[in-house]
Amino acid sequence: MKMINKDFLDLIWKEFYFDQIFEVENGFYNKKPECSNSGRIPFLGATSSDNGITGFSSLEIIEKASKNGHGKNHSLEEKIFEGNCITVTNNGTSMGYAYYQKNEFTCSHDINPLYLKDHELNRYIASFLIVLIEKQKIRFEYSRKWRPERMKKSKILIPVTDEGIPDWIFMESYMKEKEKFLLRKYKSYLEEKLNQININKGEWDGIDISSKKWSEFFISDIGEIDSGKDIYATERLKGDIPYITAKSKDNGVGHFIRNENNTLESNCISVNRNGSVGYAFYHPYKALYSNDCRKIRLNRNKHISLFIANQITSQRGKYGYGYKMGTGRLKRQKIMLPIDDNNNPDWEFIESYMKKLEYEKISKYLNYIENRVK
Repeated sequence: MKMINKDFLDLIWKEFYFDQIFEVENGFYNKKPECSNSGRIPFLGATSSDNGITGFSSLEIIEKASKNGHGKNHSLEEKIFEGNCITVTNNGTSMGYAYYQKNEFTCSHDINPLYLKDHELNRYIASFLIVLIEKQKIRFEYSRKWRPERMKKSKILIPVTDEGIPDWIFMESYMKEKEKFLLRKYKSYLEEKLNQININKGEWDGIDISSKKWSEFFISDIGEIDSGKDIYATERLKGDIPYITAKSKDNGVGHFIRNENNTLESNCISVNRNGSVGYAFYHPYKALYSNDCRKIRLNRNKHISLFIANQITSQRGKYGYGYKMGTGRLKRQKIMLPIDDNNNPDWEFIESYMKKLEYEKISKYLNYIENRVK
């Protein structure tokens, strides 16, 4: 599709009620059905991440699971929603977050599925509309939920043609051009990353981790362990320094602040002692560390640090809220490492192995991007 020669400043915008543009449906579950790793049907809940998905279930489980977990059951058709729609969280701290759903799903009653009325939706139009929908979220809060009936009478600004109808052609072509721009930018970034990986491809055949000997090592034998220091919510000043907390995602970053204390350091591994206990993340950048995590100083490079962080995370199953990974336990925690002929950690092999993995993964991404931008 050819890009429409329009600028945002030249667009005509018009207000519509949501129910003029969308079929606004009600979500379903009050009680989440059982989810499992073998499930294939996404369950959408009130979350601000993971495209709204909080788990996966199966058709068999969904069919048996009633709306409230007890009492009257409903038909499977009432619980499963068709894909190619936009879903919007109508409750909680993630209220107003919107996502495009390509495939069928089930969801909680905290979700409003939106189906376009007079035009066929695609991910480009959806991406454009999602930005407009999310601009509305500041108008809602816990005491003023964005339930379907209220959403139907909410208004949304949409670019229109000279005839006053939504300009779907512009929206789609605009987002396609944006995507191409970002893909080209990402392609350049990946090419630069590949050039930065200093690895001799001729030595790759010798990088076989399955043939290496391994041995146990205490974490305290390979790095220095320090405690973090809390900066309480009332003390935090918004800034650009990562503040590491006990999260299981986002590389452990809980906030960005401009406070400083003596935990500020780069090239360290954080290990959660509380919360999402046992997750470990490498931080090549300067960061501050809360007391809900411990900081490990390896004095090694990025590739070795990433390997160690993964080995520590693999031990997290033995820890929990009632069995925290404090400094003492972390020091005596053992991890398995490849060893050299002297039974010492084979740091050179570990670095080469991780470089190989990184090179292969980036090459795969790059090949995918190159096919997308053709």
